[in-house]
Amino acid sequence: MVNIAKAKQEQKASLKTPNSLGDDARRDITAELNALLADVFALYVKTKNFHWHMSGPYFRDYHLLLDEQSDQIFATIDPIAERVRKVGGTTLRSTGHITRLQRLSDNDADFVTPADMLAELREDNARLASFMRETHALCDNYHDVATASVLETWIDEAERRVWFLFESGRS
Repeated sequence: MVNIAKAKQEQKASLKTPNSLGDDARRDITAELNALLADVFALYVKTKNFHWHMSGPYFRDYHLLLDEQSDQIFATIDPIAERVRKVGGTTLRSTGHITRLQRLSDNDADFVTPADMLAELREDNARLASFMRETHALCDNYHDVATASVLETWIDEAERRVWFLFESGRS
């Protein structure tokens, strides 16, 4: 019986990737990255939702824009989760976990105008960039330069999406 308990403990301990950041950094950075990851999942689904339900005279342009943006958003999911593991944490395990952590709102409306879609996505991307800046500051406090570095790229990408959505939404 003791060997089974010891084996289970060793299996659990194996998820805690060793690094020099320390337990406080591991806990805090993991929490922030998991919240970002939940927001990125929510933004990805919303962007695809609007991509699929776009209509109107600028359909093709907006449809392609949102497809490109959703691909870029999706491309950050795995690297965020992998940063969590690299700092020694564990990451999201279910859609329920995502729902509990996400700060960006879903949009389940039957119809959203193209202008409202672009405006909502613009605001969500701006909020995501703000959340990323807060996480960057936390990483700076713990001297986690690797996470801070990738966050800089993701902030730039989010700001570019904001810019494109802003310009596309001008009347």
